[in-house]
Amino acid sequence: MPEALPAPVKAKSAPQKAMEKLGLLRDIDLALHLPLRYEDETRLTPIAEARDGDTVQCEGEIVESHIELRSRRQLLVRIDDGSAQLLLRFLHFYPSHQKSLAAGARVRVRGEIRGGFFGREIVHPTFKLVNEGAPLADSLTPVYPTSAALPQAYLRKAVGSALQRAPLEEILPEQAVPRQLPALREALMFLHHPPPQARLSMLEDHSHPAWQRLKFEELLAQQLSQLQAQRERARLRAPALRGRRGGLHEQLLAALPFTLTGAQQRVCEEIAQDLARPQPMHRLLQGDVGSGKTVVAALAAAVAMAAGWQCALMAPTEILAEQHFRKLIVWLEPLGITVAWLTGSVKGKARQKMLDAAASGAAQLVVGTHAVIEDKVSFAKLGLAIIDEQHRFGVAQRLALRKKLASQALEPHLLMMSATPIPRTLAMTYFADLDVSTIDELPPGRTPIVTKVFADSKRLEVVAKIADEVARGAQVYWVCPLIEESETLDLKNATETHAELSAALAGKSVGLLHGRMPPAEKAAVMAEFSSGRMSVLVATTVIEVGVDVPNASLMVIEHAERFGLSQLHQLRGRVGRGAVASVCVLLYTGPLSDTGKSRLKAMAETNDGFEIARRDLDIRGPGEFMGARQSGAELLRFADLQEDSALLQAARRLAPELLDHHPAAARRQVERWLGSKAEFLKA
Repeated sequence: MPEALPAPVKAKSAPQKAMEKLGLLRDIDLALHLPLRYEDETRLTPIAEARDGDTVQCEGEIVESHIELRSRRQLLVRIDDGSAQLLLRFLHFYPSHQKSLAAGARVRVRGEIRGGFFGREIVHPTFKLVNEGAPLADSLTPVYPTSAALPQAYLRKAVGSALQRAPLEEILPEQAVPRQLPALREALMFLHHPPPQARLSMLEDHSHPAWQRLKFEELLAQQLSQLQAQRERARLRAPALRGRRGGLHEQLLAALPFTLTGAQQRVCEEIAQDLARPQPMHRLLQGDVGSGKTVVAALAAAVAMAAGWQCALMAPTEILAEQHFRKLIVWLEPLGITVAWLTGSVKGKARQKMLDAAASGAAQLVVGTHAVIEDKVSFAKLGLAIIDEQHRFGVAQRLALRKKLASQALEPHLLMMSATPIPRTLAMTYFADLDVSTIDELPPGRTPIVTKVFADSKRLEVVAKIADEVARGAQVYWVCPLIEESETLDLKNATETHAELSAALAGKSVGLLHGRMPPAEKAAVMAEFSSGRMSVLVATTVIEVGVDVPNASLMVIEHAERFGLSQLHQLRGRVGRGAVASVCVLLYTGPLSDTGKSRLKAMAETNDGFEIARRDLDIRGPGEFMGARQSGAELLRFADLQEDSALLQAARRLAPELLDHHPAAARRQVERWLGSKAEFLKA
């Protein structure tokens, strides 16, 4: 008997593929896919009462229908409802439209009323053929976020049936939910199908109790996930690293050519206390640009190395990693510490030598880029992992560094550093499982930076100012934007600016630095600029972090409107690092968007990184601060950190109680709202 052929796999339709692309895979996903806005199809407006500019729904009999050949082919349909007539104008239509919209048919239409040459009209109304007396919708019609391949009608039907099947039963104990909030199923049914009398303003600004219930549920899941991660980490073991009196830590302090600020001393003590515990440290060290985070990292490494353990420091770019490497060699090698250097550009025998030094323990400190976490890199005894500009690394990369400790029974301590200060509300939400140390004091001798904003039409005046500065011995950065759509265009922009400034500053050395240059060439250009032999450095954003040239006192940022606020602040921090008064010029090309205006205004008004961070959160929301924690998917879809602080506090209070007394409910809550995204919170 011949073997039966397998049943053919039915191809997915375009709308099904579009739903998958939007992440609408489960019934619960569709139930939580909430409307952007609503249309009122619950009432009819007599044509005579409709006013210009109003969006209305009317119904009438078609009294005339014909195609007109003016500048373009149009289908004109006139309806009459007994009070007045209304023209429907279709600029795009199919033969089926002309056939169905024939004289004598009854049609219900919706759209914006306009005054036209031939009386009032609606251009491209939505319409459906009806019988006289056909019932109206009994709730507001939802308009969902969608794509071109997913029509609203298809999506409405899919959401409607998913709402009937989705597991929307109450998970939380009755006393856990704030009394004023409705049940979850009730809240979702209301938001998908609000009654005609619902206050649209409360639905649109998300202040309605139904919205509040969803926000509370989401915040609670997020807080539960954070607390679970924190408790899981508390159960892990780490080497207890205690520096002995008179040891490496004290020797490094004595050898430093400067005195620590009070803020640096405070955070060093917080880190030392963490390292001495047998649980892994999970601490974020945040401080404004130039606040001295590198020396705090060096002192933390000294504690680990003095206890006989290795340390790894990972930075996002080779320029920043090399900057750390050079500082750490100067501070640590005289004290007998071997520092290894490991980046993608270290090849062949030199690379093998570094790998062997890390694996044998001969290198007590390994500094590098992503190369530090490659599979071939192993450590004899990794006790402390330091990640600079932590938001630039992905979850998988941070986890990989933590797994470099050969003994699986122990975890290394983890210190993450960021020059993008985290606003308090954000720290409470996305970084609730982290201990946060803040350096809120700049070292003495740093001069405030004056920021000036000019339109690009002032470019020649700015170039003339650069000539004056260079003539008196100053050094200047000129930053060109990174145009993500086209590296070629980006390079052309930087190259043309380099040529322009070289011509304007005859006899002066003008350098060029961009991402496509070989590492050795980049290093040579930076060495020229750092030594003072180069007057002007034209660069893309590769100089955003870590570059430290105290003599540089002027920075020009071209097309400043293309940069994010925190990035502008990071770039500005490359000047003002010495005792010379420094200026940052932001050149913009108009017209500016509201967001662009807000960013440039913030830069001109404050040098305070914490205030910059707060304004950036207001302008753009939390996504940027989350960095790779969100891994491309926002963890909070409904709650707003600024507006919903009361709900956040309630969720924070409830999370430990749920985990302690209702662990099954807590687990289901996290699964329903976060699914696999809960993992992003653990790194």
